[in-house]
Amino acid sequence: MATQSVQKDRQGPDWPLGLIVVAAAGTPVGIMSLVDPASVNDPSTATPPATGTSLSNEYTERANQIMIQGYRAGAHGLVNNTGNIYVMRKGVQGAGNRDDYGSMVVAIAPGQTFSLGPSALVKDVFSPYRYFIDADNAGDSALVTLLMF
Repeated sequence: MATQSVQKDRQGPDWPLGLIVVAAAGTPVGIMSLVDPASVNDPSTATPPATGTSLSNEYTERANQIMIQGYRAGAHGLVNNTGNIYVMRKGVQGAGNRDDYGSMVVAIAPGQTFSLGPSALVKDVFSPYRYFIDADNAGDSALVTLLMF
């Protein structure tokens, strides 16, 4: 697989986060793992980074919508995953992986797309640091794009 671009365009209106690959099934990967591997801008980070560093932002990222597609890298382009992928929230009590149904937001079948967005009358925003991807099979992945406000 060729080296991925890593977009850091926090202003949007779209922000491709890349292909989030689950290396080991049952071990969730944060959807921000490619653009902020140390999660320094995660609002739940205990010690925020020093002001003015290249990694710190005054405000954490927020998105109006998160698009997640069930594909993995093929020889050229994308191919359907072998099994399901799962959009998970961080586990509070459980493992936070595909077996923790209390943390599961949605299961996505191979080649399907899910869009996490507010209802038409609600102007909620989503922190992308809140969501992780898990998979039935190692090497399956999700193509994730944030739609900013």
